[in-house]
Amino acid sequence: MCGIVGYIGDKDVVDVLIDGLSALEYRGYDSAGISVVEDDKITTIKAEGRLDNLKNMIYSRDKINSQIGIGHTRWATHGEPSDVNSHPHVTARLTLVHNGIIENYQEIKKILVEKGYKFASQTDTEVAANLIDSLYENDPIAAIKKASEIIEGSYAFAIIFNDILNKVYATRSGSPLIVALGDNEHFLASDVPAILKYTRNYILLEEGDIVELEKDKITLYDKNLKIMKPQIHEATWTLEQAEKSGYEHFMLKEIYEQPKALLDTVESRIIEGLPSFERDNIDDDFFTGFNRIEIIACGTAMHAGMIGKWLYESVCRINVECSIASEFRYKNPILSKDTLAIFVSQSGETADTLAALRLAKSAGVKTLAIVNVNGSSIAREADYVIYTYAGPEISVASTKAYSVQMAVMYLLVFKTALVRKLIDSKKASEFVGQLLSAIDSVNDALLLSDEIKEYVNNFLDSSSIFFLGRGLDYYQSLEGALKLKEISYIHCEAYAGGELKHGTISLITKDIHVVALTTQEHLASKMISNIKEVVTRGAKVLIFTKKGYEVDDSAYKQCIYLPKLDDMFMPIVTVVALQLLAYHTSVAKGCDVDKPRNLAKSVTVE
Repeated sequence: MCGIVGYIGDKDVVDVLIDGLSALEYRGYDSAGISVVEDDKITTIKAEGRLDNLKNMIYSRDKINSQIGIGHTRWATHGEPSDVNSHPHVTARLTLVHNGIIENYQEIKKILVEKGYKFASQTDTEVAANLIDSLYENDPIAAIKKASEIIEGSYAFAIIFNDILNKVYATRSGSPLIVALGDNEHFLASDVPAILKYTRNYILLEEGDIVELEKDKITLYDKNLKIMKPQIHEATWTLEQAEKSGYEHFMLKEIYEQPKALLDTVESRIIEGLPSFERDNIDDDFFTGFNRIEIIACGTAMHAGMIGKWLYESVCRINVECSIASEFRYKNPILSKDTLAIFVSQSGETADTLAALRLAKSAGVKTLAIVNVNGSSIAREADYVIYTYAGPEISVASTKAYSVQMAVMYLLVFKTALVRKLIDSKKASEFVGQLLSAIDSVNDALLLSDEIKEYVNNFLDSSSIFFLGRGLDYYQSLEGALKLKEISYIHCEAYAGGELKHGTISLITKDIHVVALTTQEHLASKMISNIKEVVTRGAKVLIFTKKGYEVDDSAYKQCIYLPKLDDMFMPIVTVVALQLLAYHTSVAKGCDVDKPRNLAKSVTVE
């Protein structure tokens, strides 16, 4: 979840490292630090808190003259946020930054203490640094390799050795790391946005790879220390896509990018009006090779999976289980040869989801990844992969990535139904047309921004907000509650409308706020009854419904009308309104929209 950068070349290394850390701050902002080679020694500067604290510290001192260095922005796991726990960590022989978790660090630390090593921090990273230090005998590659055989857990390391100041070393296992190629210069980064200002060419390090970077040379070793010829990739994202482009926050920019992201993802998979996954190298036989589906994901991606579950069961009558990735691998899941396991992840590096994928593959089931990042670990390891074309998503709170994940679910369901002859070509074409119309209606949903913004002043003193819905609205309520709680810090919970009388209604008191989704016409009368149950107990209700459906004005404080679509496609526009609700509430409360406390964008540790 932390962010790593590194550089060796002719440029001012401080500028490069700060640029890279700025682009990666969404991965963690508890502290930041850099180590640079200056006057034949390593200078380390680090500070607790946001990156600005480190910048102020660096730019208030004498200018650093260096062209080699490593940097880090931290999301704290072991050890509270502090200067001493921040990276880089320095030993007698080396300086190291780390993304990941060393699971057996306590056992390693005990051995190192017996050897006379002392520790200043509470971090697992300092243990890893000292382990490599203890194994170092003037051969960095050998020391890193020996350490990798001892360490259990996930890691991406960037290292500078005190006696080899003209090289940077790196390795990874379970945590992402790329090497980017410039003109007589090389970069390290946890993610592509960090290098887009300088180059679009990069190498994906595989599990166990070790790389030695020189200004004019890269030597890549595989896990068996065999020298490999790097495979060079070209980033499809641009620097402009990874910048705010005039928007106040990345989240708002990404909300407004949804119509394009949806069209890019969907239109590329429509041929003659019908869904097609030819570009993904998925032929028709794929869609007949399963009778049961497991959808595995975390957080927002899980909510997209729930939409997929409803669609598959409703249209294709296929039994679908949705599992939280962190629970899936520990519940002894039932995986048979007729199971399709679908893994959903924006980054393609989500640690729990990746571990679940490996479990499914070991059981011999067919695996499909839905990810946004080309060449990510989940994409590389799944049997099949469908890329969503959302572009970079920088804000911690996911918006456009969720929408395109949903869109892929619609296409998969329509294609499955068509291949299995559950629907004919005419019906499939009709479904596709409705999906495209729903995408077009997202522009209309965005026009509700000002109306939603006016309402959020009612929320500012709320201690709790409850979201209610039925059917597809219930799944969107889960996503709406998650969005609002993670960026506004208001306690939010989502419940199925029919569950109110089974306990939840005891929490409804005078002036409590409720957000009620009523977009499913076949459930609307039931939902209105549930809403009136909370109104009679003093709740203030904000209703989202579709145009043309009249709601008794005694049932709400305010009613916001969404574009009218068939019930099946309402999630495409409903979620946009819920994202705007969360965004405007967070802004009104003065919260840090793009960097909510305690959260990071890519969860690359368990």
